[in-house]
Order: sequence, then structure tokens, then C-alpha cells
Amino acid sequence: MYNRNNYTQGTTLKLENKKLLIFDLDGTLINSALDLAVGVNYMLKTLTLETFSKEIIHGWVGNGALMLVKRALSGSRTVDESLDAVFVEKALKIFLDYYEKNLCNATVSYPHVISTLKTLREKYTLAIVTNKPFPFVEPILKGLEMDGLFELILGGDSLVEKKPHPMPLLHVCEKLSVSVEASVMVGDSKNDILAANACGMDSVGVTYGYNYGEDIAVYKPTIIIDDFSELLELL
Repeated sequence: MYNRNNYTQGTTLKLENKKLLIFDLDGTLINSALDLAVGVNYMLKTLTLETFSKEIIHGWVGNGALMLVKRALSGSRTVDESLDAVFVEKALKIFLDYYEKNLCNATVSYPHVISTLKTLREKYTLAIVTNKPFPFVEPILKGLEMDGLFELILGGDSLVEKKPHPMPLLHVCEKLSVSVEASVMVGDSKNDILAANACGMDSVGVTYGYNYGEDIAVYKPTIIIDDFSELLELL
């Protein structure tokens, strides 16, 4: 791994000979935490269960809608394995039905994301690999005026496996005919970095996202950045 301290002190580090940039969505390109929290609490209220602060729910985001719902029903990041499957499915439907109608009430792109993506697109192929359900992704991108920037989008339900499994990254490389070595995964959480590490792909970890309160450096991304626009200096 590159030394982050050297990088932040001005040492020029480069990711060379890259063609494909794969981005996570929530916590990397967009801050959707408040809309997700409102949706989770709507679900819990509907089921006459205890609600939680947006900060607590923030720490449950990152493994897809089903896991988010299970954590909310458990009241913890650690899922209660005794949860009734039928009850979970009912809760998931309530959450998804609400969230589908309220995708962009408070969701915003992070600073410099849109301008940086537009610049990168002039030279690189861009893709999204997210654990968010696929049907929600395009409406959010349209709502934030980010549609049309990505050659391929995978949701958490697009394949039989999702991050941190490497399958989605390998699938994107195959579909776009770009080698793993010529690709980079950019994300905010361990799921992104572990997926990249599992297939030998370079990765960029961002520090401002949802990584469950953990330092992204723990998972050994190739490079760590604090602002999305720093990608322009790396590539």
C-alpha cells in the first residue's frame, strides 16, 4: 500500500495505465444517509417498533437493503439470527416501497463528485458497482444529474454475489473488456476494498463515507484520499 502520510504531504503518487474506473455509490459518490434513515424509521414506525437516530442508522448502511432492514429490526449492526423470515420480508417491502418514492429528498452528491466524473469520463470508462438494489440507482443518478456518465451499472441484486465478493468487479471487467490490472475500484467501505483486494485490483479508499466508524486504511487500499477531486491528481 502507498504511504498515505507521504501522499498527503505532497508526494506524487500515480495509478498508471488505467482504463476503467469502478465506483461505489452510497458513501462514495452520494450521501444518501438521511433518506435511508427516514425510510428505515418509517418502516419501524409502521411496525410499531423503536426508531433510531440517523447517526446510528448511518452505521448500518453498506451491505444492501436486506441487511439494513435486518440490522434495524435487530437494533444493532449485529443481526439477530432469530428474526422471523416472514416478518423480515414484510419489513423489507415496507422499507423498499417507501424508499422507492423518496429516493432524493435529502440525498446529495459529495463535493466535487460531478465535476470530477465529467473530467474523468473524457479519458476513462466509468462504471458503478453498488450493493444498493439496482432499480433505485438510475432514478437517483437522474435526480442528481449524474445519469449518462457510466458505461455499466451493477446493483446488489444484479448478480448472485455482491461486494465484498469480487464477482461484481470481475463481471464489469469482462463486460467492458478491460483487464483487472487496467481497472481501479473507488469506494468508502471495507466491502469495496476487500472486493478489489480479492481479485488483485488497485483501489482508492475515500475517508468521508460510511465505513462503520472504521479507518479505511485497515483494509489496505492502494491509495487513500480525503476529497473526490484528488482522483484527478492520481490518474
